[in-house]
Amino acid sequence: MLAEEVFALGLGLTPPWLVTSQSLDTEKSPSELHLEIGADRGAHYPCPKCGISCKAHDFKEYTWRHLNFFQHHCYLKARVPRIKCPEHGIRRVDVPWAREGSKFTLLFEQVVMSLVREMPVKAVSRHVEVTDKRLWRIVRHYVSQAIERLDLTSLRAVGLDETSSKRRHKYITVFIDLDRDDKPVIFATEGRGKECLKEFCRFIKAHGGHPANVREVVCDMSPAFLAAAKENFSSAAVTVDWFHVVQLFTTAVDQIRRSEAKSRQMPKGARWAVLKALETPRTAHQEDALQELVESGFATAKAFRVKELLRWFRKAETKQAAKWRATHFMRHVNEYVGDDPLLEPIKKALGTFEKHLPRILNRWNSLYTNARLEGLNGLFQAARARARGYRNAANFITMVYLIAAPIQLVVNA
Repeated sequence: MLAEEVFALGLGLTPPWLVTSQSLDTEKSPSELHLEIGADRGAHYPCPKCGISCKAHDFKEYTWRHLNFFQHHCYLKARVPRIKCPEHGIRRVDVPWAREGSKFTLLFEQVVMSLVREMPVKAVSRHVEVTDKRLWRIVRHYVSQAIERLDLTSLRAVGLDETSSKRRHKYITVFIDLDRDDKPVIFATEGRGKECLKEFCRFIKAHGGHPANVREVVCDMSPAFLAAAKENFSSAAVTVDWFHVVQLFTTAVDQIRRSEAKSRQMPKGARWAVLKALETPRTAHQEDALQELVESGFATAKAFRVKELLRWFRKAETKQAAKWRATHFMRHVNEYVGDDPLLEPIKKALGTFEKHLPRILNRWNSLYTNARLEGLNGLFQAARARARGYRNAANFITMVYLIAAPIQLVVNA
């Protein structure tokens, strides 16, 4: 069997295509194997639109990077014809080894898409010896193609939150289908304002759903998110996620600890002693620190008690009981913190809590939480850290989809 026939079998070529010649350039490093692909003179080619067999009209030469052949870089070269179809006119034919517009074979792209699920694109770039910019074009193509196939006709409950895409307050907003048990991300966009929800509504409509079908939106206390949710999802109940309520008071506790540390010597281990929940295991240093904070009358200890009192409110069994507890919680905290200027962050958090109480109380009628989205944010940031950041938001969004969207990547190799 001739070498050209072996290569043709390996590439899976079908008539009229065949390997016409092969050459190995050892002067380059790494060395390059070039395979010429062509067809017999007078061969007919199928119209890319209707499939009818047509004669070639003219030719243009193209080159594609293929998988390595042993240690050699492999390139395919072919003169690709245009045909003149009686119905569709002059059109460039499709080649079976590569997609239209790509400079890589389908087998090469298939390997790249398998690798980027397991390692950063930059690492894949070093492995296959192709620049990461070129690889990102491959990844974005197949991910966006898969996202276009999403069916949102049954979308009824949505969770949303922002996650950092770069330093200097650069964010993307991620939307999840709260009814999906696995890979719930359905949309992500750059920014974190009202326009993000408008884009999401357009996305829903383009994929068979409608904002009017959404019955609940779960988000944080961002004024922009809340206003946009009310405007764009008029039929939905807007619920403030409990995670963000706890985060609000936890942030206040940490602000007070840092302010107090400027004027008083804080016990060793004080930071994590007050950031952890009361029932969470602590180290011996943290236990001692918490006890000293309480016994010595630190303002941080007062703030910690307020944060822990939230649990009493959250354990209410009904919405009515929660409303009653919220009233007593706010009254008690106002009396407890008094006029101490160090406790101003707690007072501010309490004001925010009171402002959003109706949406917080929706938690007692809801079956949903954004806890999974917060967990996913951890995965997204871990991926960003492994990649040492992404060149732009589009790449980060592509990776978010790759990690957590319910998509099937189809590479027809």
